[in-house]
Amino acid sequence: MAKVVTFGEIMLRLAPNGYYRFFQDDRLQATFGGGEANVAVSLANYGMESVYVTKLPAHAIGQAAVNSLRYFGVDTSKIARGGDRVGIYFLEKGASQRGSVCIYDRAHSAIQEASPEDFNWDEIFEGADWFHFTGITPALGANLVEICKEACIAAKAKGVKISCDLNYRGKLWTRAEAREAMTELCKYVDVCISNEEDAKDVFGIEAENTDIYGGKLNKDGYKSVAKQLADKFGFEEVAITLRSSISASDNDWAAMLYDGENYCFSKEYHLHIVDRVGGGDSFGGGLIYALLNGKDTQSAIEFAVAASALKHSIEGDFNRISVSEVEKLAGGDGSGRVQR
Repeated sequence: MAKVVTFGEIMLRLAPNGYYRFFQDDRLQATFGGGEANVAVSLANYGMESVYVTKLPAHAIGQAAVNSLRYFGVDTSKIARGGDRVGIYFLEKGASQRGSVCIYDRAHSAIQEASPEDFNWDEIFEGADWFHFTGITPALGANLVEICKEACIAAKAKGVKISCDLNYRGKLWTRAEAREAMTELCKYVDVCISNEEDAKDVFGIEAENTDIYGGKLNKDGYKSVAKQLADKFGFEEVAITLRSSISASDNDWAAMLYDGENYCFSKEYHLHIVDRVGGGDSFGGGLIYALLNGKDTQSAIEFAVAASALKHSIEGDFNRISVSEVEKLAGGDGSGRVQR
């Protein structure tokens, strides 16, 4: 069984019930989530040895975050404990023409104030096959850029494959800051995951003749984006997710995987969305699983897109889906009929 290590911030998610606006009633649902934690849960659900690394306070809220991962079988033994805060994000889910809203309250969280000494990467990567992080983590501060770089160097020294989802977040850093940090970190990355906006925001690489708001995607343009990224950094594979946003409730969803020779496009799914947060992370988890299990390029992208399509039907950040459910959808059964 392959061992995957992910590193990032897990946050407390506070959201109104259903599709209510903030404080339309007096209750907020409290759950946990965060890019790399979401990937770790997906992989644990697929039966892989999934190790999540972060820093969390030793108080009850920090322990609740740890327990939310343990519930799914994620290995939390490498989580550093200390600091005072668990980061928070407030989510108002959009519907129809009203978009979703995320408000972050994560300043001075335990992971944001972590130091390189908090993590023994040689020990963490013992026996590991894969390391995954996202562009959100180095965006938390210069110390996290340094920690991510140390993690990448240690992973490379042990022959561990590295994947990164660019995941640009304009609320956390500028495009210039992102470009400087990610240009350095991507030197170590083997598998790059991006979407129709991140490659442009971080590296200025843009698909031509594409209108993500009008639902127009140009496949040839994304082939060019993937090749430019691979040529710039030497990535073994580049995955580009392709989302046409018809409204907050309805999206068309597909992806492409470039392996240096072949450009493989998945089938396209029409999604009626329950909760899209974590959709990209479920794609990343599906792709890592597929590649580690020796699936060819076409099969790997079909598995990853199907995994993510299913996540859009599930409340919360975590993708509560099994391999058999993903393979059923990837195989063509998207009827949604009752299973008896």
